[in-house]
Amino acid sequence: MQAIQVMDENLANKIAAGEVVEKTMNVVKELVENSIDAGSSEIKVELVDSGVKEIKVSDDGCGMGKEDAILAFSRHATSKLKNLDDLFHIHSLGFRGEALPSIAAVSYVTLKTSDGTTGTLLHLDGGKLVDVASSDLKQGTTITVQNLFYNTPVRLKYLKNLYIELANITEYIEKMALSYPNIKFTLSNNGKVLLNTAGDGDLRKVIYAIYGLDVTKKMVEVSGSNDDYEVSGYISYPELARSNRSHLVTFVNGRIIHNNELNRVITDSYHTYIPSDKFPIVILNIEVDPILIDINIHPTKMDIKFSKMAELKELIETLITKKLEQLLLIPHATVREESDLSSPRTKEELVESLPKREEQVHLDSPAIEEIQLDFEVHETDSAAPEEAEPRKERRLKKMHPVGLVHGTYIIAENEDGMFIIDQHAAAERINYEKTLQGILTKQPAVEKLLVPLAIELTKGEYIIIQKHLDLLEELHFEVENFGGNTLLFRSHPTWLPKGYEKEAIRKILDIIVGTEDFDYAKFVDHTAATMACKMSIKANDHISLEDMEYLLDTLSQCDNPFTCPHGRPTIITYTKYELEKLFKRAMN
Repeated sequence: MQAIQVMDENLANKIAAGEVVEKTMNVVKELVENSIDAGSSEIKVELVDSGVKEIKVSDDGCGMGKEDAILAFSRHATSKLKNLDDLFHIHSLGFRGEALPSIAAVSYVTLKTSDGTTGTLLHLDGGKLVDVASSDLKQGTTITVQNLFYNTPVRLKYLKNLYIELANITEYIEKMALSYPNIKFTLSNNGKVLLNTAGDGDLRKVIYAIYGLDVTKKMVEVSGSNDDYEVSGYISYPELARSNRSHLVTFVNGRIIHNNELNRVITDSYHTYIPSDKFPIVILNIEVDPILIDINIHPTKMDIKFSKMAELKELIETLITKKLEQLLLIPHATVREESDLSSPRTKEELVESLPKREEQVHLDSPAIEEIQLDFEVHETDSAAPEEAEPRKERRLKKMHPVGLVHGTYIIAENEDGMFIIDQHAAAERINYEKTLQGILTKQPAVEKLLVPLAIELTKGEYIIIQKHLDLLEELHFEVENFGGNTLLFRSHPTWLPKGYEKEAIRKILDIIVGTEDFDYAKFVDHTAATMACKMSIKANDHISLEDMEYLLDTLSQCDNPFTCPHGRPTIITYTKYELEKLFKRAMN
């Protein structure tokens, strides 16, 4: 008896559905991408019970004729690839021809479409065509997916709760709206509108619709290109840092991607501006010739391979770091008004904001057309509406200290307002830049030791350090083996903290031992930050007004006086306008 047989097409579609359709968001993703590929200017997504009962996606795209509509539900049927060459020049979001048959195999599907000359209405049950009829000639396509996974109860069982499913869909539609600001997106659940964008091509309006006014005012535009890539978008001020990576939004030729290397480059570009466990809000679109990327490496098409990754990483890092260097980054300690326009939009925040019982979700957002963004995003903070001109100078103005609070926070003033300075963070920044300059100096001052410092290591540590003795010499340590697992230091650079030389050397050795993928630049930075922390005054160290003034004057000369090397702010401000507003002297 023949053991190997060709699989039944319906069974094959159900298996394929397991890769393409895992949750309601996957259905929405595939249908929305088809609508975008159809050239739509308006896409409407309507959900019932987070899409588990019904998902309806309507567009005003090119539509389909009767024959194409029927053929679209066959496996590997697509209008986007004709031959093998096309696979290396993909300009569309979809191309495999698996989505529609996979979705239809595990649900009831109704398709209503028209190309402007003929209208077609299809009904499918579990992937089988049940009925074909004529419909009206309104151009576009509407696909309704009902009772998802009704014939695969195991998959239905493992769907997340309705709130998680809704959060996933909302996050996806928000990102597509950011990628295509020229398309009007509307998302609703159980009749309640969750997102409504203008579709007029203004990306800032989409950012406003998703994040609110406070965030939008703190987003700045970046753009640049090299021989292979063109990058554009918005990045946030460091003070808007979030606790997860979900706000690192990157697109390649309009396609949402999740690429760990790019995310790492973006977060590294914010190094010393934000803490290591925080992440900025970044929206970047990367335009590239399709021949330089491979998007056919994952079923969801949400990860791709770049053939010139080093050039792309360098471009992104340069764009972000140069923009951050142009900004005046003193956070304003403003008091929020009760009428704060921002709303929770991260997946976790959205889930937290949803009702706890099975009831309708009330997350109405105002129509974006009704909102005028009457603010300008400048490369400096403005203290009040009348101060619209950006400052050209990034250096801090002269500040005069007036006192110390809790032995930690310096209170200072100038004509612009009041400043609060964290004395430890400020001293760390000063010592960090001083130490970094000392490390990078080719011939730094070196201190010879009358009594050499002996440091004993474990066998494992000793073996690793032996591989990096040249690094210690490059840092201008005079070191030799002293027998066993002991190193003898006969001299060291003068940038080591006074009185803590042995402890500092031990710290440097620990950094070397604890670094797996060794990167010299990161090692130098880590070393400088560690030494700076050890050298700096601490909280509760009471210092005189003269010391405060010296600290503030020195801080103002730093390249980046706004954060310590770990990304915490050194200084925040209440402008004169904000102080007057707090005390009701200014009422507007």
